[in-house]
Formats: sequence, C-alpha cells, structure tokens
Amino acid sequence: MDLGTNNCRLLIARPSGENFVVIDAFSRVVRLGEGLAHTGRLSDAAMERTMAALHVCADKLRRRNVHLARSVATEACRRAENGPAFIERVREETGIALDIISAQEEARLAVLGCHVLLEQGEGPMMIFDIGGGSTELVLIETGDVVPRIMDWQSVPWGVVSLTESFPPAQDEDDADRLARYRQMRHAVHHSFREFSQRLQPFRARGADGEAPRLLGTSGTVTTLASLHLELPQYDRRAVDGLIVPSDAMRDIADMLSTASPEKRQELPCIGRDRAELVVAGCAILETILDLWPADRLGVADRGIREGILRSLMAGVLSPQDEPTRPPRPL
Repeated sequence: MDLGTNNCRLLIARPSGENFVVIDAFSRVVRLGEGLAHTGRLSDAAMERTMAALHVCADKLRRRNVHLARSVATEACRRAENGPAFIERVREETGIALDIISAQEEARLAVLGCHVLLEQGEGPMMIFDIGGGSTELVLIETGDVVPRIMDWQSVPWGVVSLTESFPPAQDEDDADRLARYRQMRHAVHHSFREFSQRLQPFRARGADGEAPRLLGTSGTVTTLASLHLELPQYDRRAVDGLIVPSDAMRDIADMLSTASPEKRQELPCIGRDRAELVVAGCAILETILDLWPADRLGVADRGIREGILRSLMAGVLSPQDEPTRPPRPL
C-alpha cells in the first residue's frame, strides 16, 4: 500500500513466476496533504478522509487473506509535524503498520515498479515520479535485471504542494493563469538547479545520435497521455507502456496552463478532482523535459506499489524495510 499526499492506493497480488497476478486493487483521492504547505500539519478533515480509505484497505487485506504486506507513507507524513502521531492512530484503528519512507527509498521503489517499461537503447536514462507532495528524478543505467541508480534528486514540489504555494486569484484571466504557471515553472526549475548541473555530462546525445530516454510514472503523465490519445475515459491498457512525443505533451501542457478551471473539468480523464492539480503537474513535467531533453516520453501506470510487490517477491528489502502481517479483525 502507498499512502501519498493526494492518493491512497492498494494492490494485492499473487506471485506468478517472475511476475504477479493482481487479485484486488483500490485507489482513492484522499488529499492527505491538503493545507500542509501553509500549516505544517495534517488537517483533521484530511486525516478523516484518509482514515475512511484505510479502513477499506484493512477490510480488503482481511477478506483476501493476505499473509505478507508492506505499507508505506511518503511526503505528507514525512513533512507533517503530526505525521508520526497519525501513523500511530492508523495502526491502532486499522491494524495497518505504515512505514514513513525516505525520499531515496521512494525513488528506489518507483524504479523497481516501472523499469520493465524502459525503452531499449544505450546510455543513461531518466525515470521520474510526480507525486502530490514531492517529485523524484532518478538517473539510471540499465542492467541485466534491475537498473543501477547513478544519481537521484527529490524536491518538495508535487501537484498539491505546488498548487497550494501558487494559488489562483479570483477572476483569473488567461494572462493571470499564464503568469502563475511561469512562477510554478521557475520554482521547480530552481529546486532542480544543482541536480541539473550534475546531469550535464549525461545529457548530450550519444555518438550514434540517440536522444536521452525518459520514463514517467504519475497521474500527470497518464492524464496527459489520455488527452493525447483522445480517450473518452481513462483506460490503463491503452496508457501503460505508451510512448508519446515530448512535443505533444508540451502542447497539451500549454493548452491546460491557460484553460479555465471549468474548461479543464470538461475534458475527459480530468474531471473535478484533477482540474486544478493538473496545471501544477504540467509545470513540473515541462521543467523535467527542460532538464532531460528527450524526444519521447514513456508513460507508466505503475510505480511504488509494484516496486513493493517485486521487493516482497524477491525477498530484497532495504535495511529499514520490514514487511508486516496484515491487520487482525478488530
């Protein structure tokens, strides 16, 4: 289970050879990090929304007779003053033992979860994960089984934290929206400035003219990929593993950056929940494309949860990782 700043996601699977078969899944927008950028705390309303989702997860774990589980919490619980107290409340009320993982561990799990979608090619490749409260970029070198992490960076800008730090003004027009979008882009670019300097030796095209390779896992990239395909509703089978021209993603980001909230809500695969957050996601994505100028972008509808499952299956856990037994009936 992955409890993020914006979503609570659960995946239950059964090993099948080197892969796994999904038995049950759950995803709900809980907005756990709502208001965190201003208060430094998880709000009562956000915690109640999240607890409701976690009770659903606990029930699924019991009904599916799960015998080995790992549940992680990311940026919202890392940053919140009352994060540890909330984790203890979750354990007491649901039996779920959440582990607040580091940004480095978050990056590692994301790579484990989606590296099977890497494009074939030579030279370093970048994987990124745009979350609700943070964004991770991981420079990898492909290997025989699992890629080797060469460098990585996490910044405290995700779709929720960036949106709350640059809120829209009342009666915003297109010019105002564009100005706010540029402020978002500048903030994210500044956060990645040192990492960008470290990437300089790896950014150039290879001797054969091959462009840098890029793979993204997040609601932002899957949403924009859906718009690129003009899907009437989201279809994971059409999106997961898709390769999209980077310029096409930039064009969609440009359109969304000045579109009114009402227009964004009307677009398929966005709706009310993502209408405001998707703009911040676009700002982060475009900044990543500036840092790592790939001609094409790979899209992954998989990430931390799949990385956890693969770790459990392989018995490969980092020192702080402790799998837990599922919650007992309360």
